[in-house]
Amino acid sequence: MEVSLAAVLPQIFTGLVLGMIFVLLAIGLSLIFGLMTVVNFAHGALYMLGAYCTVFLLGFTRNFWVALLVAPLMVGTFGLLVERFLIRRLYGRGPDDPLLLTFGLSLVLIETAKLIWGKIGLTLDPPRELGGAVNLGFMAFPAYRLFVIAVTVVVLLALWAFLTRTNVGLVIRAGSRDPLMVRALGIDLNRIWLLVFGIGCALAGLAGALAGPMRGAYAEMGVTMVIESFVVVVVGGMGSLLGAVVAGIMMGQVVGITTFFAPKLAEIMVFVVMALVLLVRPSGFFGEAGLME
Repeated sequence: MEVSLAAVLPQIFTGLVLGMIFVLLAIGLSLIFGLMTVVNFAHGALYMLGAYCTVFLLGFTRNFWVALLVAPLMVGTFGLLVERFLIRRLYGRGPDDPLLLTFGLSLVLIETAKLIWGKIGLTLDPPRELGGAVNLGFMAFPAYRLFVIAVTVVVLLALWAFLTRTNVGLVIRAGSRDPLMVRALGIDLNRIWLLVFGIGCALAGLAGALAGPMRGAYAEMGVTMVIESFVVVVVGGMGSLLGAVVAGIMMGQVVGITTFFAPKLAEIMVFVVMALVLLVRPSGFFGEAGLME
């Protein structure tokens, strides 16, 4: 079968857009796990909540840009409450307890979303400024999807600057490597954990807000995404932010290209790639062996 480059290029860019959503979700998961060793299974539900918060804010403000800015903050604030009143009680226990808690929380959020917004999905329209297509010279591509790529790049650069150029960021990085030493220096790690969990949840909310105009908002939208995001985290290496970025982009391309050539295999291929990577590197691309021990 002969396939022209012009036919494949749009799928490559589509895979890149999906990869950006994966990156935002996986970065949040990696931040939370890398510092707190908490497997946040509610991440997909927070992704869904970001999309629904955008719908609510659009109906309230009629301004997409305000909704895009405020929705992640709302989800991040909810994450602060979850960490403070639920997850904090489980510190010092095994990793299974927070996992079960967040899994149960995800089910509660999904059913609550159905009660509030109904079981039928809602549609979101991109802003008029991004409603058309951009001529890239070799093809035309939807402007909103290019915007998603640009926003993700800006967020990643801002997060990198925060973690490497600020005192709080340095404490976060130190706490992920040696929390006992950080406590010995008199630093309250509980506040750092609270902040990190809030940032991770806000990134999930941002991913949902950006995905809403492309996929709509529906209660189960995060179920598949959270599983694929965990695959991204495992492939990149548990707790590795660089690994989350590299693996997220790679998995987006895997889904995009497979969808073009064999649509029925698209959902399976991410797990096939994960299995192949783990056969060669059991700790993932940039992971550290024994992190879960």
